[in-house]
Amino acid sequence: MKYAIEAENMTKYYGKNKGIDDITLHVEEGDIFGFIGPNGAGKSTTIRCLLGMLHFQAKRAKVLSFPVGDKQKQILQNTGYLPSEVMFYPGMRVAEVIRYAAEVRGLNCTAEAKRLCERLEIDTQKRVGELSLGNRKKVGVVCAMQHKPRLLILDEPTSGLDPLMQEAFFELLTESNREGTTCFLSSHVLPEVKKYCRHAGIIKEGRLIRMDTVENLTKSSIRKVKLTGLDKAPQLSGIRDVRQTEAELEFTYRGSMQELIGALQGLPVRDILVAEPSLEESFMHFYEEGKKEAEQ
Repeated sequence: MKYAIEAENMTKYYGKNKGIDDITLHVEEGDIFGFIGPNGAGKSTTIRCLLGMLHFQAKRAKVLSFPVGDKQKQILQNTGYLPSEVMFYPGMRVAEVIRYAAEVRGLNCTAEAKRLCERLEIDTQKRVGELSLGNRKKVGVVCAMQHKPRLLILDEPTSGLDPLMQEAFFELLTESNREGTTCFLSSHVLPEVKKYCRHAGIIKEGRLIRMDTVENLTKSSIRKVKLTGLDKAPQLSGIRDVRQTEAELEFTYRGSMQELIGALQGLPVRDILVAEPSLEESFMHFYEEGKKEAEQ
């Protein structure tokens, strides 16, 4: 199996504080990989380490089989990077920024840049200082994708984009992936990760707490339960987040459904609804588990 990204025991200190702690990460070539975590979790720090922008400690760190730090030119030539905050010289016109980004790599990407600008509805004659956050982000997408890199590393790419442009962006991303580009997508927007990514890693407070297929990560033994007729929850260890309203008793439950049904027998339950939790609630479970593991 070939990996586009390999990192083993990668740690980054900011003074005495750890930005990321013992990250081990493997991203297969050709994958769309979601890197999930709340703001401040360490997503951007991990990306900057992988791109050689920050010094770090690691047993092993490779991007596209090139050692990070030793082969930066080769890594950057074959990678398209979109930072979470896109900054350009405000006095330059959009067309100049895009052309400059290509020329830095010694390339002429005129045809591909034009295609991308048309798809994203970018006015290339405007100056950067006149652009909204969303339009600057679209220019950043073009700069990252116009040279058709082997690897795309995108840090919160849809922030600032309206829903139509988000859809256009993901169309471009999936087209690029079908042509062989590996995509590493940092995000805290869980529905887009579930929809477009095949594998994902979950990071919290600088530690990678889970890595699996998105399908497996979104499977959960947790259920949301609503009961009518009870004024308190049955005594089961898997019950938490109990909420009482005038009409219903609500709680989340992780455990055997047979045990729950057995605990409800003989109680004055008039109605019961059992449903899967939302995607956000499922991932919060992983965050909470990761915190407990870190404290042990």
